[in-house]
Amino acid sequence: MNRIPVQHLPDEVSAVRAWIHQKAIELGFSDCGFISVHHPIFAEQTAALKAWLDKGLHGTLDFMHDNHELRANPHKLVDGAKTIISVRMDYLTSTPKRRSIEDNERPNHAIIARYARGRDYHKTLRQKLKQLAKAIEQELPNWQHLNIGADKPFIFRPFSDSAPIFERSLAEKAGLGWTGKHTLLINRQGGSFFNLGELFISLDLAEPNKSTLTKAHCGSCTACIDVCPTKAIIEPHVLDAGACISYLTIEHKGSIDVKYRKAIGNRIFGCDDCQLICPWNRYAKLAVVPDYAPRHGLDDITLLDVWQWDEATFLNNTEGSPLRRTGYLNLLRNTAIALGNSQPNDKSKLVLSLQNRLGISEMLDEHIIWAINELNHEQ
Repeated sequence: MNRIPVQHLPDEVSAVRAWIHQKAIELGFSDCGFISVHHPIFAEQTAALKAWLDKGLHGTLDFMHDNHELRANPHKLVDGAKTIISVRMDYLTSTPKRRSIEDNERPNHAIIARYARGRDYHKTLRQKLKQLAKAIEQELPNWQHLNIGADKPFIFRPFSDSAPIFERSLAEKAGLGWTGKHTLLINRQGGSFFNLGELFISLDLAEPNKSTLTKAHCGSCTACIDVCPTKAIIEPHVLDAGACISYLTIEHKGSIDVKYRKAIGNRIFGCDDCQLICPWNRYAKLAVVPDYAPRHGLDDITLLDVWQWDEATFLNNTEGSPLRRTGYLNLLRNTAIALGNSQPNDKSKLVLSLQNRLGISEMLDEHIIWAINELNHEQ
């Protein structure tokens, strides 16, 4: 039998990508795409990042000033890598009411961003990406006749929000969606409630024209901009990170500016409002990976319950959880603010509970006193 003509090999490379895509789906990913480590988007985004930093919109995220060379040249992160496989993984475990902020209807509950109620997604995605890499490695003998590097030692490395990589931008160019006005990626068939990850591999599988399939579909809609409690989305596609509730409750250390405290409401770790209001999330899918299932009742826990955690309870209830990132003291700070915004049946009992925490730190005391004053003011 004659060998397949060279001009047909691109079809076989497409079949390789299709095989990897199917394997990714089997492992629990919602979608995957392929982009070259040398794609021009990385240099373009590095320039855009520098301009954003020059405007002072990064809050105290000073690490964003670092590693511009790696951001612009991701091939330097993994020696020998040719392609980045971009993946997304759905994380919702229950379907929110469409275009509604139901979190506001539970003022005495602690609202934790939906992605953070189960196992730390960084670990889940990297583990699944490693499984995908091992599956690819086992298939290499079947692809050695193709000019994609399958006949050479296989190199791979998984990432998920764990390196200086423009995750959203490369995912967009890999065909996984478009950047919404809230700066998050939106997929036409899957909304935006998903996490992103990357697998750097030494195979040459990039799809240069895939991004033409992901045109923006936000149109004239400004729902995400209008609903943002702190008005952190200052214009389409421009976020003032220093005003974002996710930044304030997770990344920011120390005192939270008084001007943001009422707007934070009952959110103690992250904020989903700009996604909950987005009309495209009528297509959001539920998670198929069990790791996203809420732990320790974090999808239905009261503010007072969290406030009463001692540090040992915090460490136990956040083991393997994204909540560890904010730390015990800052979680108490966030919860104190939320208690000041709550609507308790017995304010005097809540005030006493707040007073009992005074003296842990000056920073926390400031927020406790603010909360007590807010509660007394409402009487």
